[in-house]
Amino acid sequence: MIGKIVRGVGAASLEMVQGAGHSVDLLGTVIRRLVKPRRPAREFRAMVLQMYDHGVKAVPVVALVAVFTGMIVSLQSGIEIKAYGQEGMVGRIVAASMAREMGPFITAIILAATAGSACAAEIGTMKVSEEIDALEMMSIDPVRFLVLPRVAALALMGFALTVMTDVFGTLGGAFVAQAQLGVSYRAYFDGARETLSGSFLLGFLSKDVWTGLAKALVFGVLIGVVGCGRGLTASGGALGVGRAVRQAVIASIVMVLVLGYYMTWGFYGT
Repeated sequence: MIGKIVRGVGAASLEMVQGAGHSVDLLGTVIRRLVKPRRPAREFRAMVLQMYDHGVKAVPVVALVAVFTGMIVSLQSGIEIKAYGQEGMVGRIVAASMAREMGPFITAIILAATAGSACAAEIGTMKVSEEIDALEMMSIDPVRFLVLPRVAALALMGFALTVMTDVFGTLGGAFVAQAQLGVSYRAYFDGARETLSGSFLLGFLSKDVWTGLAKALVFGVLIGVVGCGRGLTASGGALGVGRAVRQAVIASIVMVLVLGYYMTWGFYGT
């Protein structure tokens, strides 16, 4: 019994390490292909199509989740600080929370569950049906043809959707602050504006905003690379594709949490 448990843990650990190594290698390949495009117009069109499929279609879900997240943050923080007569600070708290952490995190989780899983399923299906091998036989680079447009699209849409999440989350928080806490819209948005304005980078916006957007860009690349990487290593027919999708979602969410912590520590730690 103990031996089976040890073997299972060892096999899972080895699979995790191999997957991480493959993802890092794939990321390096994507960067090399990105800096040396062969057919820029065709690659740009492919990226735009992926941006629509994996980004634009996720807008309603992202907007809805962002609004209710902002409402929850506003209500929970407002209840606590109202006891000290500081409910006027709720605008600052919601704006900083959404811009620094909640915005990129929410966007990344939704993209991992939708776009990351779709990338793994699409490429995994092509892998087990030997379409990837057919592309290689025709001297078509699968990374340039399949992976690069998806990774670039997720990076850009992660950035854009995070901006939208920050805006909708802050608006949702304003509604709750006015309706439940008695904070006027003017006081709320004045506090949010003071928090988000600054001169951290290029003399525009605050450090909270730029660090959140940097996380969004990294998370988008991560989700694209992990999803496509799991698809490229899929094997075993339909069951293998399902396993690749599950691994892609789990690995993406775990890595978002880990990288999110270390990026926050790097930006704000002492």
